[in-house]
Amino acid sequence: MERSCPVLVAPAMDVGMFEHTATQANIKLLAERGIYFAGPEEGRMASGLVGRGRFVEASDLLGHIRLLLGKNGTLAGKKVVVSAGGTQEPIDPVRVIANRSSGRQGFALAQAAVDAGAQVMLVTGPVSLKPPVGVELRPVQTAAEMLEAVLETCAGAEALIMAAAVADFQVKKPAEEKLKKQDGIPKLQLAPTPDILQKVAGMGKKRPKVVVGFAAESQDLLENAARKLEAKKLDVIAANDISASDAGFGVETNRITLLYPDGSREALPLMGKEEAAEILISRLAALLEAA
Repeated sequence: MERSCPVLVAPAMDVGMFEHTATQANIKLLAERGIYFAGPEEGRMASGLVGRGRFVEASDLLGHIRLLLGKNGTLAGKKVVVSAGGTQEPIDPVRVIANRSSGRQGFALAQAAVDAGAQVMLVTGPVSLKPPVGVELRPVQTAAEMLEAVLETCAGAEALIMAAAVADFQVKKPAEEKLKKQDGIPKLQLAPTPDILQKVAGMGKKRPKVVVGFAAESQDLLENAARKLEAKKLDVIAANDISASDAGFGVETNRITLLYPDGSREALPLMGKEEAAEILISRLAALLEAA
């Protein structure tokens, strides 16, 4: 009987069994017939042995299911770059200039893009989040590193979602050794970090078809977002008020207003960052279709 839905197998067995010739031959045969596999993982078994054979974590199994079910989604076959988290600009080998970004909104956008079938490149600053199954991860630390990674991954990409909270300033000359308190308060000379969206705007024909920006503001939200939308030549910008206790940095909800170059605006109510990501990805798909 022909199956009418995709089949995902998550094998689990003791050390050595998965690598056995007979097992590998069966896996190869099933893969040729279109069966998908998740795991197994490395770890300690019930027998006490350590090796490959552990059942994948439930969250990862769900990620594999979402990846499989999204293969024919609205972004199928399209490469999407998502930046997330904040950057860290070194003061000395111990201290950094950073911000409060948790990376949740960017990671939610990466997951929503995977759900829509996109090939997702996730460029992220230091965060404590687990990346979605199926993304290609590019961890960075500084704004300069993020610029390099974004420009590199944007090559051939249909869309860029710049959700990262990039530090605006960096120490002009970081100390080579740890600054000591007994030496007094250091005088830090700051310099601007590279403007990533401005660099993307100058890519010419290599620029992704659709570029989405974020504006995290504590005052004059829509006015500042509109200026950024125009200055960075964005196709849409997501503005959120970081002064609100239930939206923005470090929380699981967000309240976003989408601004478009034609002057139209779409205010989204307070919702989880996952739901906000799904709406933004649906708007991205529509913009790509119209491009």
